[in-house]
Amino acid sequence: MPRTQVRLYNILLPIWLLWIFPQVWLVILPGNLLIDCAVLLLALLALRCTAKKMVLRRVWWRVWANGFLADAAGVAWMVLGLFSAAWGGGWWEANLAGIAGSPFRTPLSLVWTLVGVAVAGVCIYFLDRRTLARCPELDGRQRHRAALALAAATAPWLFLVPMY
Repeated sequence: MPRTQVRLYNILLPIWLLWIFPQVWLVILPGNLLIDCAVLLLALLALRCTAKKMVLRRVWWRVWANGFLADAAGVAWMVLGLFSAAWGGGWWEANLAGIAGSPFRTPLSLVWTLVGVAVAGVCIYFLDRRTLARCPELDGRQRHRAALALAAATAPWLFLVPMY
């Protein structure tokens, strides 16, 4: 009887995801919610908005979801850089390989990472400005400034933190 070799690649992946998924997401979700609501509240306080509670009640979950959507755009930019580094080879690979773990390794990897942060920040601005347009309690200037504060404060600055 011939011996067959059995490999268990697919069994390890779900166990790993089940182990890390709750620990990561159970911290990230409420943490992002608190940060987004705090930044929006501080922006409304600075703008001397009289209907802070009404605005927060109306848009908190949209602002929260917009942050994740915008961060996904920044992550897509970073993944594009990783794939182009892997397929580009040579000088391109040597200069872009740092975006995965050490963006300060080369000037190109730093610029690429900063563009990823900027892409997410711009997306946050436009998405939150559109969300805040649904608030009749805010005028155009207040919407612009609140969206700008959210974009600047909640952009994924952690992209710049070296991992190794």
